Amino acid sequence: MNVMIFTCSPNIDGLTAACGNAAKIGAEEAGAKVVMVNLNRQRIGRCLACSNGWGTCREEHVCQVKDDFQELHASIANIDAFVMITPVYWGEMSESAKAFSDRIRRCEALKKDQSFFEGKPVISVAAAGGSGNGLTTCLTSMERFLTHVKAEKFDFIGITQKNRVYKLHAIQEAARAIGGLSPRKGE
Repeated sequence: MNVMIFTCSPNIDGLTAACGNAAKIGAEEAGAKVVMVNLNRQRIGRCLACSNGWGTCREEHVCQVKDDFQELHASIANIDAFVMITPVYWGEMSESAKAFSDRIRRCEALKKDQSFFEGKPVISVAAAGGSGNGLTTCLTSMERFLTHVKAEKFDFIGITQKNRVYKLHAIQEAARAIGGLSPRKGE
């Protein structure tokens, strides 16, 4: 089982990073091969809504904006499960998470063939380092993204500094659960 964990925060020692580490431990405990991707360390710009609103993404399922997105997009084809962890900024996903999800959605959502996410389990984690406000709207935004790319919504976890201890354990257990699933072939 190949599991890709996306973290989407510039803070490499904060709550989002702790969530990523918990997910990595859980998936590896189940025997999964884990690929960690910090979207803040990738050069992925926002969608430019090329041409008349759609560029090559609609028909060719490839983004024509050249940056680190192309290599990352290609690499997810062989991934069996995903964990997406974002800090909550203004009740939404972080800017790096939004840039990635906007572009991947345009390339994957309208595929006639199977989307790279289709039927694959995804754990969505919203990490609110402050008050905890905005967790629900952030998770709702993540849920819409997963619906568009036809992913299996495995779990949604909101975490704050107040519930950190037991939610990190929950993230580890959820990642262990998807790490132990059998990869889906040809679905």
